[in-house]
Order: sequence, then C-alpha cells, then structure tokens
Amino acid sequence: METFIKNIGQLITVNTYNKNIKIGKEMQDLGIIENAALLIEDSVIKWFGKESDFNFNLDDSVNIIDACGYVIMPGFVDSHTHILFLKGRENEFALRAKGFTYQQIAENGGGILSTVKDVRVSDKRQLKKSTDKRLDEILSLGTTTVEIKSGYGLNFKNEIKMLEAINELNDENPIDIIPTFLGAHAIPNDTEKEKYIDEICNNMIPYVAEKKLSRFCDVFCEKGYFSIDDTKKILEKAKEFGLIPKLHAEELSYTGGVELGCELNAISVDHLENISNAGIDILSKSDTIGVLLPGVSFYLNHKYAPGRQLIDSGAKIAISSDYNPGSCMTGNMQLIMTIAITQMHISIEEAICASTINGAAALGVQNFVGSIEVGKKADLVIYKINDYKSLPYHFGINHVYMVIKNGNVLQW
Repeated sequence: METFIKNIGQLITVNTYNKNIKIGKEMQDLGIIENAALLIEDSVIKWFGKESDFNFNLDDSVNIIDACGYVIMPGFVDSHTHILFLKGRENEFALRAKGFTYQQIAENGGGILSTVKDVRVSDKRQLKKSTDKRLDEILSLGTTTVEIKSGYGLNFKNEIKMLEAINELNDENPIDIIPTFLGAHAIPNDTEKEKYIDEICNNMIPYVAEKKLSRFCDVFCEKGYFSIDDTKKILEKAKEFGLIPKLHAEELSYTGGVELGCELNAISVDHLENISNAGIDILSKSDTIGVLLPGVSFYLNHKYAPGRQLIDSGAKIAISSDYNPGSCMTGNMQLIMTIAITQMHISIEEAICASTINGAAALGVQNFVGSIEVGKKADLVIYKINDYKSLPYHFGINHVYMVIKNGNVLQW
C-alpha cells in the first residue's frame, strides 16, 4: 500500500548523507525541504522532495494525506528510559519539595528500592498494563522508538520477568521498543553486594544472552551503587556473552565511568552531569555516544551536563528523557528539547538531531529510524506548526497533529 503526503510546509529530514550520526557543525544541518511531499510504500519511505518535483503516477488505491502546510519531522528516538514500573513515587516528590535530597530519600527506604518492592509483587500482566498507558502517552507526543531498561527486579526471577514483559510489549504495541538489561541498577537489600554481582555475572547475563532478551547490558556506575571495578567486571562478562555495554556515568558524582565506557567500547555513556575535562576529551575521540538527560537535572534541581562543551569538542551527543518514577516523570521529548536548549546552551537544530538520528545511533538502529531517508521506516510526526522552531519555543503543550508509524497513520 502507498501513502502520499502532500502540502508539507517544512520537511525536516535530518538527512545524514549516508553517515551514522551527526556531530559538531553537522548538527546545524536539518536537511530542510520547504513545500515538500513524501511517498510511503510498504511501511518505508520511497521518495521525498519538493512537491513540484513529484512525478509518480498515483492510482485510486493510494492514501493521500494533506499536511496542511505543517512541519513533518522524524519520530523521536528516546534512547534511555525506565518506564516499566507499576506506580509512581509522588510522596518522594513531595519530600523533595520540602528539602529532602535524592540520597536522603533513598537512605530511608525510598528511591529505586521502593519501586523494586512494587515490581517484585507484580506479575507481567500488571506491569504491562501500567506501561501500556505510558507508551500510548509518549507515542502521542511524537516518540516512535523507545528504549526500556530492566533494573527494578534486582534478582534473577524479577529481572527476567521485566525483560520478558518489555519484549512482549514490543510485540503488542505500534511503538518500537528496545530492551536493555540493567540488573546492576542498585544493590538489593536482601543480599550482599558481591553475591549479587556474582548472580548478575554468572546467572543473569548468560540467560539474557541465551534467550536474546536484550542486546545491551547497562550498569549504574556511582558511589554507593557499583564502583568502577564492579562495573568493569560486569560489563566485561557481558561482552563475553555478546552483550553491548552501556553505562550510567557521572550522574551524582565523578567516578571515571566515561573513561571506562570508552575503554570498553560502550555504545553509550549516559547522564554526564559530572564529567571531567579529561573525560570530555576521551569521549570526543571515541565512537561512544554521550546521552544527555536534561529532564533529570530539571526535576531534581541538579547541575546539567555540559552540552555546549561536549558538542564543541566533537563528542557524539544524544538527548533522552530518562522517563522514570523517581527522577524524571515525563517522556515528553518536546519538553526535554526545550530544557536542553535553555539549560545546556545548545541550538534548536542540535537538539533535534540529538533527539532523532543520534538517539537512534545510541541504540544501534540508525540505519532504520531517526531520519527521513529513502529506505528507512516511515516513522514520521506531523506537528501543527508552520516553523520547526516553534516546537521547543512554545513549550508545555503537545504540538502533534498526526503520528505515522511504520507507514500506519495514527491521529490524535
């Protein structure tokens, strides 16, 4: 089946010109085509360009969409989330409003371990039902590909339960979901640290790899959680079994996680609020992608990662929501872009690239999604605006007019 979209005011292709990612000054080039049109065939992009240059013969079976002069962009690729959980942690938000720190809340039974309690007593059906609503929400906001991590099970049974639920959600939902194994998210309070690390390395990782439940293995490398040595041990074991390393690095303090991630050829190091100048230099010379999570800094009133400095250094940078119940309870990538622009001092164009093609690269799916190019999936969002700059400028509302996922039209 073919779908023809006409009367596109601005087509923001984010064209990569056959490159895998956009870096430095390349991020200023959005590949904009005005007065454009686009042809979809069998869920992929067949043609795009100036509407005046379109010369295909369309028969009566073609679905024709009038874009009304609006803006079309690639769907967002949200490359770092924790949205598989049962319920929120509103009480912790209220405590922070009274001056409690994230660490104080965690030390008194809150934080990650409070969500772990809920996940452990829930079955897959309950977890999927609560997460389905969030998936519908982010799809309606323009996200067409999302990563979801485990990490709220913290034992073999419940980590596997989470990964199975994530994979089943991918089969059952229009949005593309990419699972990441994050058994090393925190130390469970019912076992010793070394014993738990052994369980991750000797039981969880081999099973995850054998059952192909995830391509990636992530570790929360942070003081009070998993040290550099712990992280290296876990990720080296993951690599032995063919899993690709990811790291939560330099979020609450400097640990050297960026340097370790680059040494291990991690696909991404995420957070970077406390990255060192040496870490920036090493990252800029590597193939590892730095994933910035401005919503967390906004939500917790923490320092922001040095987005401007990272881009100027030549580092490969993506932006993600980190949608989770404890430190960023939103998956609205439109809003996340605005925060990144105003607080990390990056341009609108850089934020768009970081939220689309570079997010795709952080998940290894840049050949399929993240930009509007012939042969890629027709994952498109029509925004009810006449200029792409309005998307982060007029913040706090949903600009989405229509989402097209795998060539299928979803109206909201």
